[in-house]
Amino acid sequence: MKHFFIKSILLTLLVAPVVVFAQKTERKVTQSKVGWEAKKVTGSHEGTIQLKEGSFVFDGENLVGGTFVIDMTTINVTDLTGGGKERLEGHLKSDDFFGVDKYPTASLTIKSAYRIKVGYYVNGEITIKGTTQPIAFELDVEGNKAEAVLKIDRAKFDIRYGSGSFFANLGDKTIYDNFEVEVEFYF
Repeated sequence: MKHFFIKSILLTLLVAPVVVFAQKTERKVTQSKVGWEAKKVTGSHEGTIQLKEGSFVFDGENLVGGTFVIDMTTINVTDLTGGGKERLEGHLKSDDFFGVDKYPTASLTIKSAYRIKVGYYVNGEITIKGTTQPIAFELDVEGNKAEAVLKIDRAKFDIRYGSGSFFANLGDKTIYDNFEVEVEFYF
């Protein structure tokens, strides 16, 4: 019994420092830039969208998680002006694309991250139009700034309009399934 008691005390002394130093902290995003680019056979379009809220979770200096919510109602087209801009923004917000009346937000959750040369390799989940899919990307973190380019396949979220994955013989009206989102977060 005395041996058991001594082992318990030693185990407690060994584990206690780990518990004390393994403190997770949440760092909220204070400023952000989110840009997107979508391509089609005959060209491309680009724009911006607003981050509603976001935060990174660190264990000491190591990234271990995070959550981000995008306000889909803020889809902005930056390569067009006037009526063309308004029509495309309306179409992107419609049920043909992101259905923002029913799905006003999209989200990204960082599930795990491990260090690579320049930053982190991140595994997470992204939710668009109520559908959640896994996503992986590289995230560069320097000081209080994080940057990444996410490649997203819209077909995985049942966004069918103009997609060659769902419709044959679209020809030059085909819109590619993959689009990119470039993020820059300050925290």
